Amino acid sequence: MSPTPTPFVLSALRPLAVAALAIAVALPAAAHHGWTWAEDVNAELTGTIVAAKLGNPHGELTLAADGANWIVEVGQPWRNEQAGLKDAMLVKGVKLTVSGHRHSDPRKKVFKAERLLIDGKTFNLYPDRN
Repeated sequence: MSPTPTPFVLSALRPLAVAALAIAVALPAAAHHGWTWAEDVNAELTGTIVAAKLGNPHGELTLAADGANWIVEVGQPWRNEQAGLKDAMLVKGVKLTVSGHRHSDPRKKVFKAERLLIDGKTFNLYPDRN
């Protein structure tokens, strides 16, 4: 039979367990966000929105382009608003061109948008990026 941990041991282990859980939850988010997964070179993709999921932490459009469905990451709600985009502009059936970066793994159809071109108007999500 194993000994029962003392209250002192339990109270010492609790913060460690909480810290380990926080790290485990944060790692996937850290790996996902940012630009490290994307190619350095700018690219363009033109297609039609077939689905949209807008909101935090950032919006995602499913764009039918180049014979495939691409996941296009657009900005957080505040960034889209700052660029002049409205949710009603990012709905099924809208044709657009996105400028930004493809995923560095060519098998992954994921694209990080810096700018969107809709009906001849440019919406600059990241004005500080080229």
